[in-house]
Amino acid sequence: MVPSAAQLERARRQAERAQQEAERDAAIAQLEELRRQTTSVHLQSFPPARPPVVPRPQQLSLAWALAEAQAHHLAGLGLFARTERAAARRRAEEDAPAYLAAEEARLHAVYDELTAEAAQWWQALVSNEEETVCEAVNYAFSDNTAAGCAVGVDADVLSVVMRQQDIDSLPVQMPGVTPSGRPALKTLSKRDRTLWWLTSMGSSIVATLKEAFAVAPGITAVDLAVLTRLPNTQRLGFVAYGRWTRQAIEAGPWQETTDALRFLDIGQDVACSVTTTASGNLSNTVKPLDTSRLPGLQSLLDHAQDDTGSDEATLADLDADLRANVPAAHAAPLPDRYRIRPFAEWKTQTAPLTPPAPATPPHSPAQSNRAPATTLTPGQNLVLPEEAWQGLLIAFSFAGADADLTLFLTGTDGQVTCDEDFVFYNQPSAARGAARLLGKQPDGPRTVERAALHLAALPAHIQRVTVAINMDVDTGLACGALTHARLYMDCATGAAWTFQPPADPDIRAMAIAELYRHTTNGQQVWKLRANGQGWADGLDGLARAHGVNVT
Repeated sequence: MVPSAAQLERARRQAERAQQEAERDAAIAQLEELRRQTTSVHLQSFPPARPPVVPRPQQLSLAWALAEAQAHHLAGLGLFARTERAAARRRAEEDAPAYLAAEEARLHAVYDELTAEAAQWWQALVSNEEETVCEAVNYAFSDNTAAGCAVGVDADVLSVVMRQQDIDSLPVQMPGVTPSGRPALKTLSKRDRTLWWLTSMGSSIVATLKEAFAVAPGITAVDLAVLTRLPNTQRLGFVAYGRWTRQAIEAGPWQETTDALRFLDIGQDVACSVTTTASGNLSNTVKPLDTSRLPGLQSLLDHAQDDTGSDEATLADLDADLRANVPAAHAAPLPDRYRIRPFAEWKTQTAPLTPPAPATPPHSPAQSNRAPATTLTPGQNLVLPEEAWQGLLIAFSFAGADADLTLFLTGTDGQVTCDEDFVFYNQPSAARGAARLLGKQPDGPRTVERAALHLAALPAHIQRVTVAINMDVDTGLACGALTHARLYMDCATGAAWTFQPPADPDIRAMAIAELYRHTTNGQQVWKLRANGQGWADGLDGLARAHGVNVT
């Protein structure tokens, strides 16, 4: 039966209404979430600062040192140069104990130095040394919703300036209901919008105070001023100011959204541009504070006008500084003070009068003087030459997204015997240095992360080594986002192997290759197998599959 024109028109109108209702419901959900986020910041808790604990350097073994020394001395020697190879092995055996002792002594000295630096920093923090306190607090503030900046310390009082969201940036609607009880969007009244903004400001003020007190244990009070752009003039101005003590903030309670407004009552000499009228209602205008009546705030405003053309410090300059408060430490990784010196570097430094041998560059896919790498297919396996046991360098190159290289040192069952046998960015070494991550570096348009593996130095209980990668689950990206992904392995003789993992859009972690002990004709060998098995839940699933406790 063919529908009539009237029926088609009704169906069209029903579809339009359904679409409109879906868009309305999505807008309502978005507004509710925005309001929750902006008015519940003060409900966070911040762990109090503790004296820093310096991790000890990784433990090294003689087997590792011997493997490093042999890889160096055997480099460039052919398999049939038996006399030279025997001499090279003897030199390695002579050098290995000295190399091990030197690295252990150097790492111990670095540990002592780091421990002294940490103790000195902690003493400066608890004694309220201004530069140390401001640096620590600003580092903590740099990821806050409302930008904040510590600007000085006077005895045990910290001065902070906070940048509050402009009231004009808030939505003009809020969720409501129709007279018949159906969900709807309604226009915010000026007073309701002001209340939302004030609650949001109070929430950010309390969170900023809580975090400052948590980070700086010697601070007992915070003088805080709030800067925003005023709705009527569109000029910058201060809209709240006061002093809040640690005791008042830590007394709480901070359990409800409405608790944010308590900042007005628990501070000292609090001034706020939003006031209560004679009838008990909040004013619906936001005006700048009269700084001439606030001596504590005046020092921040000397010669400051909202004029970017002036040579003097301006409110616009202060606003820009607040918005750009992202310490470099958040973006740049710290240098690795526990970096292991390669054997060649140690050898050169301990024998400066001996002409050093030509430096062997790090094994890399780009080396043109090496034989072409053997390309592996998924599931393919092969026996590694003995030279690879002494030193195997691994490089994972990629572009398009970020990924991390990880290693699992396991038994025959594929399970680690302890969490220390899991090598990843927070634990870059295992088995007394026999398995190490060497770091991530740019290489032209790609990124390369490298690792060093000394199979001969692995303890007997390690039967397998899984080479894996994982994506950051929080980004929502999967392995399919990687481009030009390739695993490359080589050893000192020039033998090399490469494998291109599958670009699977459904997985976020993958075991790319596996090295495992195998007995052939009564002799134990190491074999390499190309893999490609993946986990949709990323590093958590990958780690659990190899016996690592994920908390």
